[in-house]
Amino acid sequence: MQQEEYVSVTEFCNGHSISTTVISQLNEFGLVRVIQRSDSLYIPMEELPKAEKILRLHTDLNINLEGVEVITRLLERIERTEEELTRLKNKLSLYE
Repeated sequence: MQQEEYVSVTEFCNGHSISTTVISQLNEFGLVRVIQRSDSLYIPMEELPKAEKILRLHTDLNINLEGVEVITRLLERIERTEEELTRLKNKLSLYE
């Protein structure tokens, strides 16, 4: 079983000059997964690119968290659709 690596929420927030409540809110919206170990909160390493992308939408473009949630869900849906389209194209090429 592979062990997951984590980054402290405090460390992440200090590096991005944001409050830890922002990450808590992202977790409440289901946008970023946060793990609690001992008395500290951690973000899995695999979630970091997603968390940084969401932060850019929220801080750089000044989009509220509800809007970020909608945008994130739509982008995930587009990605799944593109993956399905590629899979179906590959399947179709077998019959050509």
